[in-house]
Amino acid sequence: MVATSACWVRRLRRALARRPHHLMRAGRALGMVVGGVAAAGGAYAVDLPEDRADAMYHFYDGGGTRADGPALLIRKKVADRLSISGSYFIDSVSNASIDVVTTASPYKEKRTEYSLGADYVYRDAQVSVSGTTSDEPDYKANSFSVDVSQEVFGGMTTISLGASRGSDQVGSRYEGMFDTAQHWRYRFGVTQILTPRWLMSANLEAISDNGYLGNPYRVAQVFGTLVQERYPRTRSSRALKLRAVGDIGQGEQRAALRAEYRYFWDNWEIKAHTLELGYTRYFDAQWLGEAFVRYNTQKQALFYADNAQSETLYVSRNKQLSNFNDVSIGAKATYSAGKIADKFDVKWNAQYQFMRFRYKNFTDIRTGSLYSFDANVLELFVSATF
Repeated sequence: MVATSACWVRRLRRALARRPHHLMRAGRALGMVVGGVAAAGGAYAVDLPEDRADAMYHFYDGGGTRADGPALLIRKKVADRLSISGSYFIDSVSNASIDVVTTASPYKEKRTEYSLGADYVYRDAQVSVSGTTSDEPDYKANSFSVDVSQEVFGGMTTISLGASRGSDQVGSRYEGMFDTAQHWRYRFGVTQILTPRWLMSANLEAISDNGYLGNPYRVAQVFGTLVQERYPRTRSSRALKLRAVGDIGQGEQRAALRAEYRYFWDNWEIKAHTLELGYTRYFDAQWLGEAFVRYNTQKQALFYADNAQSETLYVSRNKQLSNFNDVSIGAKATYSAGKIADKFDVKWNAQYQFMRFRYKNFTDIRTGSLYSFDANVLELFVSATF
């Protein structure tokens, strides 16, 4: 259970599960190939994901935490309207983060995740269901989700609804499994084609968590004394995300520009703003390049304190609940290798991301100075459609 790398691990898993299907509607709207994917123009207004096999290797190093491992995804149509998919994700973690080295001993662990999903289309609608299970020595999680999307107004607008239910078992290396946590997520989104070259989307997500929401390995400071953290057993969160994608190229100079803004807030009084800008361009028929920059800033939770000066019901020194900001810059290259054995259309991808975290009221108790760290993320990805 490693908080430092949890966010980027979730991003990698979502990215693998969605590639490249999440670009299909953008390709339709722009009237061009964006990221190498365009509408298939099949018998139904909504297209199933392509038959494909994907493999990825990821590597993360930052803040004393190092994680790496493979991921696999296979999608296959089993009927005109039905497609099934399965994925496997593993990462081996070596953790000597600031939380560990100041209050415990560095350790290593391995987490694995399996997922099975299905997509069904009927005319202008698509229904997607999936189940996921993940396992690590001190945490086990299971979830199930359902998503429905419907194209209206002649395909100019897409409305989507979704819900997820998760159930976790929480433990520690010293006590075994000792508590549980439940999670509910509800999603609503609208994607609108604005012009033949531009589209925009708005997505709202509501999240409800209850149960054990802390970390058994982390401690807080009260009057300079280390004490076990105490978290509320409920949390309600909301997130609003706005996204615009546009075709700004001509002919062979195909290019796309995207801008994203996300606002997050919850009843722990955390507020976070995230802004991301990205640029994608074909350099020739085989090479596609992408560059992006992301900025995130967060306001601390109500019960966070670097060194609490009073006794309260809840107290935490989790740096992820503090005031901080982070900046990420990244680049990605995709090479289309063409068909192999006249059947498999192969693409090779490499992506690098640099992240810098700066904490405004979380200190390194060894030095007394404000804490900061840099992180590097590398993804190597190969996909084959058939």
